[in-house]
Amino acid sequence: MANVMLRFDMRLPEFATSSQADLYETAIEMCAWGDQHAIGSVHLSEHHGADDGYCPSPMVLASAIAARTRNMRIFLSALIAPLHDPVRLAEDLTVLDNISRGRVIPILSGGYREEEFQAVGKNLGVRKQYMDDIGGFLKQAWSTQTFAFEGRTITITPKPFTQPRPMILMGGSSKPAARRAAREADFFIPSGPEIFEYYREELKALGKPDPGPMPSAPATVTFVAEEPDAYWQQIARHVQHETNMYAQWAEKAQVFSPYRHFDNCDDLRASGAYKVYRPDELIAAAREMASAQPIMFHPLCGGIHPDLAWQSLKLFMDKVMPTLREEGIG
Repeated sequence: MANVMLRFDMRLPEFATSSQADLYETAIEMCAWGDQHAIGSVHLSEHHGADDGYCPSPMVLASAIAARTRNMRIFLSALIAPLHDPVRLAEDLTVLDNISRGRVIPILSGGYREEEFQAVGKNLGVRKQYMDDIGGFLKQAWSTQTFAFEGRTITITPKPFTQPRPMILMGGSSKPAARRAAREADFFIPSGPEIFEYYREELKALGKPDPGPMPSAPATVTFVAEEPDAYWQQIARHVQHETNMYAQWAEKAQVFSPYRHFDNCDDLRASGAYKVYRPDELIAAAREMASAQPIMFHPLCGGIHPDLAWQSLKLFMDKVMPTLREEGIG
């Protein structure tokens, strides 16, 4: 069966014609629908203070999705860990682990936007120590033992549903992040294959199992339409907003990003970062994909109206998924 994933970040630029409440309701409904149709995972992101309403509380959204689904894995991708008090982070993730029966998987990141740290009275300088410590802290928090932390006695309740503990994933783009993940995390989600190879070498040096090559990542955001040109005209401004905002943030922070700035939507479409397929085109493309490569839908990308977003998802399920299942693609 095809490896299909959903993604939501809840951006709603000023030109969008929906409302924030509509987007959240739709995202939850799409996950419930996707769960019924064997879509394997959803990925939720976190950023704060964005003019376009980017989701600042993915754990809250994850809780709503977990209550409406039974099988879908829910990735917090990524959770900006240093913005969270570690005790509350452990508690919130423990409750989520119980609500979802082990389906919520946090990917912890150090973050990169200075203004997000300033908003909670911190600066970027706290990231290294926090990220060095948080893996060990969560492992202690999710054990059965009461433990000391910063001169306090801490007991995290309830116990996690996942035994012996929930997974801890870490993301990053640097060698220090890869080394940290090798020491403290169960897996590493890097920015690219080179840093993942460094992570593999670090694991070997620590005597830990080699996870093998970096898992395939989606190369494009997928939409499906009977008339791709017409559909592109309706979503172009929305996807341009997304990629340009990410590129702007990365440039300001001087960090790597897979997102680029595009002055016009024609160049953006030609880049292949966002692609509208006809059903037969997506079937053909899926046949050429690596077996583990996911098909990623970001249906509400840049505040796309829910009605338009549903068109793409339902067309995929009606005219693409049956063939993928029949042929065992994915």
